[in-house]
Amino acid sequence: MKHRKLIIPAIIARTQKELDERLCKVEGYSELVQLDIMDGTFVPNKSLYFNFDVSDSNNSFEAHLMITDPAGWIEENWWKVDTIIVHFESCEKPEDIIRYVKEKDKRIGFAINPETALHNVKPYLDEIDQLLVMTVNPGFYGSKFLPETLSKISEARKIKPDLDIEVDGGVTPDTIKLINYAGANMFVSGSYILKSDGVKEAIDSLKKLIQ
Repeated sequence: MKHRKLIIPAIIARTQKELDERLCKVEGYSELVQLDIMDGTFVPNKSLYFNFDVSDSNNSFEAHLMITDPAGWIEENWWKVDTIIVHFESCEKPEDIIRYVKEKDKRIGFAINPETALHNVKPYLDEIDQLLVMTVNPGFYGSKFLPETLSKISEARKIKPDLDIEVDGGVTPDTIKLINYAGANMFVSGSYILKSDGVKEAIDSLKKLIQ
């Protein structure tokens, strides 16, 4: 994405039917959609933890892997998406994950939870395509935004000015200006967009605030 500003709807789904319905809602309104993959172990909820199919969609996809075995998921599903985001906390061998995803010609990102300090992923910032900073505790739609996470965004932007920095969690019209000012350029919004009366209007309202 190379530092372009994007609003990215996040999809949580327990069944293929739910997935299809939610993809239909966002189709055509955003060039990138995040698929939230949860195993019920790494985070309390389950989402898209089945052999889902997105081949009928015209969207580009990134998979946000909130799971304990990212390597296993990647091996079976890498071809379904364009970007794979792995939680650094679940990585036993970060170098191997980076190499494997790049060998598949896909974008690779690391996500860090609110309690994970930036210095943990700093050695890998030159190797990855994007960094996802969680601004809520992961696993739920509509969790409370944690303003103390903003400093990590600013720090990452100083260290790596050209890095795609993504934020996920509590992204609404009330918080997006703060996130934008901190230095993020990719803004993931789940409940605000998907639970709104009008998806296009919700996305447009967020876009206006970061222009």
